[in-house]
Amino acid sequence: MQPIRQGDVILLPVQQIEGQKIPHLTLAEGEVTGHKHRITDGNAELYEKDSTLYLRVFSESALLAHKEHKAISIPQGDWMVKIQREYEPEGWRYVTDLKVNA
Repeated sequence: MQPIRQGDVILLPVQQIEGQKIPHLTLAEGEVTGHKHRITDGNAELYEKDSTLYLRVFSESALLAHKEHKAISIPQGDWMVKIQREYEPEGWRYVTDLKVNA
């Protein structure tokens, strides 16, 4: 399985999931727009350990949705959820989704 990216969220395949199950399926909340990256369809669970989220997809696939990005199908399996960072002269910062007005 290959990494999957949606905006500032990247899912990395992992062999095993640890942590405590959490009662929602929101992978990240947009810092600028407030829109959430979340699982909207499929059978999945989210876990957290040491401030890292892990997603387990039980169904053949699950749908990762966000209002400003195309929905993505996440295949069955175990995934680590990361928020991408980028380097600027001032230092590292988390990538943010920007809303562009036309």
